[in-house]
Amino acid sequence: MKPIRLALVGAGIFMHDAHLPSLLKLSDAFEVVAVYSRSEASAHRLAQQAPGAPRVFTDYGALVADPTIEAVDSVLPIPVMAPYIAQALAAGKHVLSEKPIAADTATASALIAEHQGRRHQVWMVGENWRYESAFVQAATLIRSGVIGRPVTCHCALYAPVLPTSKYYGSHWRESGELPGGYLLDGGVHHMAAFRLLVGEIEAVSAVVSQVSPRLPPADTICAHLRFANGALGAYVAGYAAGAPWPPYFHVVGETGALRVQRGVIEVTSGGQTQTATCDKYDGVVNELRAFADAVRSGRPHANPPEEALRDLAVIEALLAAAQSGAVVAVSR
Repeated sequence: MKPIRLALVGAGIFMHDAHLPSLLKLSDAFEVVAVYSRSEASAHRLAQQAPGAPRVFTDYGALVADPTIEAVDSVLPIPVMAPYIAQALAAGKHVLSEKPIAADTATASALIAEHQGRRHQVWMVGENWRYESAFVQAATLIRSGVIGRPVTCHCALYAPVLPTSKYYGSHWRESGELPGGYLLDGGVHHMAAFRLLVGEIEAVSAVVSQVSPRLPPADTICAHLRFANGALGAYVAGYAAGAPWPPYFHVVGETGALRVQRGVIEVTSGGQTQTATCDKYDGVVNELRAFADAVRSGRPHANPPEEALRDLAVIEALLAAAQSGAVVAVSR
């Protein structure tokens, strides 16, 4: 397969820490030929880490107009991502854009509407948790009936944003302008995992609070999830305080139970518990490989924009439920 001529759009933390290292592992599938950032210095720093001396752009219009560039890998702040996606799609490029699909479902729906009729043009939203090996294998086990019909599920995740955290001081996440702040940025991952493991979420209720004055508009959530298949779930996430407990997703079925976190799956059935280990933090490289397969061979992938829209719709419903104090149906 001829490598896809790819442009990197954005030179922030996740591009450096996750996307570029994953692309370097997939040199048979991708050739990084260009790098874009509004900051020329940032673009040059990223380009120096990529093989082959990719060209540096600070003019995004010039980049997407270049006929030698086949696809873009867009890792930009959520509030500014949408017009970059729209411009790349309009220019005929294949697009991998980081999650969430947009800051709100209205913007996401408009982007999807623009993409209709261009199904030859691949657009993947980079929800790497949907490609994390442990979650994929756990979902397969649950669908196989190993624990029977799911009845309940729960997960509590704590990721305090402290001065030692790499994302500390990320202005766009902490300005209060992004709906939900970190509850949106991290929450779409968690909803993708719940939906992959248990099924569609049809209604939610929630309470939120802001514990840290640095993390507006809210940094802590406690929620109830009702699934279309009848299962009930509980979800807690916090970004102001930490805990030493591993972030397992627990699913209890009629005949057994399963819990999973990155790298580990435990299944209890028939009075016996079995533990399996698997690759960890491999979601980004797996999704990039799937993106390449979709571009070159038309193979379906797990992250079409419609899936990302559903993840976002659950978070939007949770925030609306917290504001109203009522049970809110998730928009379909």
